[in-house]
Amino acid sequence: MSDISYQPETLAVHAGTVRSQFGEHSEALFLTSSFVFENAAQAAARFIGEQPGNIYSRFTNPTVTMFEERLAAMEGAEQCVATASGMSAILACVMGALKAGDHVVASRSLFGATVNLFNNIIKKFGVETTYVSATDVAEWQAAVRPNTKLFFLETPSNPLTEISDIAAIAAIAKSCGALLAVDNCFCTPILQRPLAMGADIVIHSATKYIDGQGRVLGGAVLGSKKNMESVYGFLRTAGPTMSPFNAWVFLKGLETLKIRMDAHSANALELARWLEKQPNVARVFYPGLPSHPQHKLAMKQQKTGGGIVSFEVKGGKAAAWRVIDNTRLLSITANLGDTKTTITHPASTTHARITPEARAAAGITDGLIRIAVGLEAVVDIQNDLARGLNG
Repeated sequence: MSDISYQPETLAVHAGTVRSQFGEHSEALFLTSSFVFENAAQAAARFIGEQPGNIYSRFTNPTVTMFEERLAAMEGAEQCVATASGMSAILACVMGALKAGDHVVASRSLFGATVNLFNNIIKKFGVETTYVSATDVAEWQAAVRPNTKLFFLETPSNPLTEISDIAAIAAIAKSCGALLAVDNCFCTPILQRPLAMGADIVIHSATKYIDGQGRVLGGAVLGSKKNMESVYGFLRTAGPTMSPFNAWVFLKGLETLKIRMDAHSANALELARWLEKQPNVARVFYPGLPSHPQHKLAMKQQKTGGGIVSFEVKGGKAAAWRVIDNTRLLSITANLGDTKTTITHPASTTHARITPEARAAAGITDGLIRIAVGLEAVVDIQNDLARGLNG
């Protein structure tokens, strides 16, 4: 696109688009494993980086590039590296940023698979992780060591929607020479842009809201060209690559992202307000509610509260499972970001593989339920939940 400053919803429709010789209006889908060179000299120049161009779809593909450039424009990043899934995006980030002997400071309020990645995989390569409060900035400062190279957080967190102060934590990271990586999956660049608040790297599970309809897997790592150089190098060699077809689906998903995020957020706020009034609900976690501990910070960092609502029911696991099992409209699945509302019990699904102690430290109780609010009529979602809440 030109140097005109466009709004995010305009970038979501137009940024990154490159037309082939056929002049197609919609983005082209390039389903090919490799690309043909005009001669041996051109092949050699491309392989060593002297000449730009496509080589092999593990690390260069026009459809994937269009997706990368579009999402980068929306996040205000110099470069995006697309990956096969959200977890492979986190893996590419840490493998690119860290080496044996390095130290990570991470929020203890992370997705269960992310905790397992740090504890069970990255640890094997000689990288230690210290977990701290997502919301207590002083804990991040106190955890810094001379070998600290990466700060890692989600905001809002999964599943309690805790809000981390991105600017304050970014300042601490910069003071000790570490990078700050922010998982922006829950908000997307429509609601929050961490790079503008001082973060160095943004991570997405494109599987969620960027697709928006539960169709395909994908991830993305974004930041400066300097910070993405090693991430791209890992992707080129190790190959956790986004497929061209999935990239094409994500391009279509981005076009409606603004409309969907507005609708998800409006529905979630209405549902959260209703849940607060239910006698069998002990507590509701939603950044858009004044009762949320970080409500003011959330409204400063985010445009809305987002589409995720978590709540704790009275009666523990049995009561939570009763609510879930009595739903007829909601989908019982751990995925989120779909047009269809999904419901899950984090303690026994998304966070089941971390230790009970880690779950307790993260505030994930047996009575906690997470809902990713879809685009149905809110009254129908309420009626579906009421069956189990009032039974």
